[in-house]
Amino acid sequence: MKIDLNSTIQKTVLDNGLTVVSEHIPSVRSLSLGVWVKTGSRYESTENNGVAHFLEHIFFKGTKKRSALKIAQSLEELGGSLNAYTSKELTVFYTHSLDSHLSISMNVLADMLCNSLFREHDIENERQVIFEEINSAKDTPDEYIFDLFQEKLFPDQPIGYPILGTKDTVKKFDRSMLIDFWMRFYNLNNIVISAAGNVNHEKLIKLASDQFHFQNSRFEVELSQPKAAEKVDIEFKEPVNQSHICIGLEGLSYMTEDRYKLIALNSYLGGGMSSKLFQVIREKHGLAYTVYSSLDFFKDTGMISFYLGTDKRNQKRAIKILFNEIEKLTQKEISNSAVHKIKKQLKGNFILGLESANRRMTRLAKNEIYYKRQITLNELLEKIDSITPASLLDIAQKLFIMDKFNIIRLSPNK
Repeated sequence: MKIDLNSTIQKTVLDNGLTVVSEHIPSVRSLSLGVWVKTGSRYESTENNGVAHFLEHIFFKGTKKRSALKIAQSLEELGGSLNAYTSKELTVFYTHSLDSHLSISMNVLADMLCNSLFREHDIENERQVIFEEINSAKDTPDEYIFDLFQEKLFPDQPIGYPILGTKDTVKKFDRSMLIDFWMRFYNLNNIVISAAGNVNHEKLIKLASDQFHFQNSRFEVELSQPKAAEKVDIEFKEPVNQSHICIGLEGLSYMTEDRYKLIALNSYLGGGMSSKLFQVIREKHGLAYTVYSSLDFFKDTGMISFYLGTDKRNQKRAIKILFNEIEKLTQKEISNSAVHKIKKQLKGNFILGLESANRRMTRLAKNEIYYKRQITLNELLEKIDSITPASLLDIAQKLFIMDKFNIIRLSPNK
């Protein structure tokens, strides 16, 4: 299968070190613009855990040019949107707007990141907001359990730290700590600007060059090699109505070619209503409303996780069935017809994702950050086409070591 994207991808590295990538899609009137900063909770310590996320919030609190309200109104008044998120390795600020609003989108993002005021009262107010965000996460057990799982999978390591931090760390943040982190990581060598939609690359370069200015110097950080735990089995008692169970182990990094095979296995096991785990655990046995698998990729490692929620009386049975389905993949090849269906599903998902300018913008940035090049869709489709029953059996046998799986449970305390 060959796909013509009918688009032009361009990349420019400016003299000041800023990298700009864009994909021109002439058939749309929209534009997705993102500023990708190569930092996140993995770059923190036990003392400042949560500071990357806190800083993300503070950038929305005001500059010399704009109040917090003006920042919020800047794109919304034009029918667009402005948002941000922090992950383990990245902090991302992004807009979605009409193509004619490129200049204002770039100006708002540059103003926020380069000219934030870091006012004491904003910091104190946002501290309370983040306390509530932490409370909200803990009130959502099917999400909170993944924080616990990552913490136990990578114990006492930054990659296992919660992105939000803890109340103990967040309450210690002050202006100097925030500015210190900003000065260390928010510099032009550490940022990728990505845009997709009806965008002119030369105009994008000029706007980025004119508006993004930092006095900050580049700060080199050498990440330690993660060391994953094996065979952790921990149960936490909480005021919940069902048992929330997360099972998993270390996976693969972004840099591993085998990741496409693992994506295929993930799709087969827990990638939707037709997946094996959904059909067996929910449809056949009626043991769960929600059951799925997921993957996380990082620079040098990754995570494979399986989630299900069930009545506490059914925990053991549900876990046993889940393990049985995983183990089958290490013992016998998946049929050719099943592999053919997996490949069609993956291709469809990827191609349909290209309907979104935001997805294309994200794809551009991640390809640049992790691979320093653009992986074409045709190259990706060829990788999917090369998947065979034998290759899936091989990766399952390498990764799914049954006596190394970790189990984290949030169970009712009554």
